[in-house]
Amino acid sequence: QVQLVESGGGLVQAGDSLRLSCAASGGTVSIVGWFRHVPGKDREFVAGISWSGTSTTYSDSVKGRFDISRNNARSTVYLQMNSLKPEDTAVYYCAAARARLFPSNIDLGDASHYDYWGQGTQATVSS
Repeated sequence: QVQLVESGGGLVQAGDSLRLSCAASGGTVSIVGWFRHVPGKDREFVAGISWSGTSTTYSDSVKGRFDISRNNARSTVYLQMNSLKPEDTAVYYCAAARARLFPSNIDLGDASHYDYWGQGTQATVSS
């Protein structure tokens, strides 16, 4: 059974940066996505990456500020979050799909593609 463990969250000030990590163990995963959730709101897609890392996608709210990358040798996916805003405050979850082929035009923001979810890491941005 694949397990995902997020780390790197914390409390920062507006304009600061955080780097989240998602480490996978117990098996191979393909696409990986980051989602975030604020109590009382719907879960929101943040960023996604293909297995090769050549395809990435971002929500409009983070485009230009966040960067997703992966190191398959370390079974780890990263989310570099720059120019953080108070509205980025949320619990950030890593999600991954089991190893299988996806079409090149897959919607990485579709949560139904993901089979495994981490426990989340809190990121809090103060104004």
